Amino acid sequence: MKQFILIIAIAFVSFTSTAQNVFGKWKTIDDVSGEAKSIIDIYERDGKVYGKVTQILTEGREDSVCTECDGEDKGKPILGLEIIRGLEKDGDVYEDGEILDPENGKRYKCYIELVENNKLKVRGYIGFSLLGRTQYWYRVK
Repeated sequence: MKQFILIIAIAFVSFTSTAQNVFGKWKTIDDVSGEAKSIIDIYERDGKVYGKVTQILTEGREDSVCTECDGEDKGKPILGLEIIRGLEKDGDVYEDGEILDPENGKRYKCYIELVENNKLKVRGYIGFSLLGRTQYWYRVK
């Protein structure tokens, strides 16, 4: 009986610890239309968090390029573009990195935070986090 309870406890801890993280695929939602725009894959590399566009959901935009971007991202296809770069974990928040808005080519300071198991708060801002925009992304199941 003790072994059974131990197995259940380990399974529960394993499930909850893997389910409650920011890594994986997330659906972005357009601020104006409320329509799903893209799928972003958030992953870890060299101890930091990154995210890239793995699917464009807006019909007719699948082959879009980042015309407004500068530097190495100028003219690159949005599909496959790394839009989140260099976030570091600080408690429950990932911060001190940046996010690229492929619509206008601008980079913003960024933090992300899991607010529910399947809901991610993504905040891009200039200077102080009070001056920015928040989006909520939803985990792709």
